[in-house]
Amino acid sequence: MKAHGTLIRRFPLTETSLIVHWCTHEAGIVKTVAKGARRPKSPFAGRLDLFYLCELEIHPAREGDLHVLKELTVTRPRLGLRRNYLQTLAASYFVKWIDLVTEDGTPLPELADLLDRGLDYLDDHDADGRAVRHFEKQLAGFLGVNTPDLEPHLCLGRAFGSVPPQRRELMERIT
Repeated sequence: MKAHGTLIRRFPLTETSLIVHWCTHEAGIVKTVAKGARRPKSPFAGRLDLFYLCELEIHPAREGDLHVLKELTVTRPRLGLRRNYLQTLAASYFVKWIDLVTEDGTPLPELADLLDRGLDYLDDHDADGRAVRHFEKQLAGFLGVNTPDLEPHLCLGRAFGSVPPQRRELMERIT
């Protein structure tokens, strides 16, 4: 399967391999194993970092939901998200919402597009309250939980259990 996605989480599986989660346009949240990715001469070296937008080649799992990452090309590294803590915090907040509201393997191209647009904005501009509220409003609208009498983040929190804890610190640092 070929896919277009953003790296949203990664952690060690073995001494040489990583588990990598992607938010893809084609298949929603996809979990992959990058075999040998932690080796110094791995073809994945330097190409598996948070928020990277990539073209992926994934071999589907025979059993379970952990697929095999065969190949990738970084199309946008979004290095601007690392320029300061606030940028990284805002990007992490956007990813946390997507992770909370989606189920693995359920294609939701609108949400993948929203995440890409949000991260691309933060890559090029400083994080601000307007961008955060716009992301929340768009997300609540796509999911059909927005109500006129409540802030979008509260609508989302009511529908999905809670608002990610990063929001408080993010909004305090922005204002």
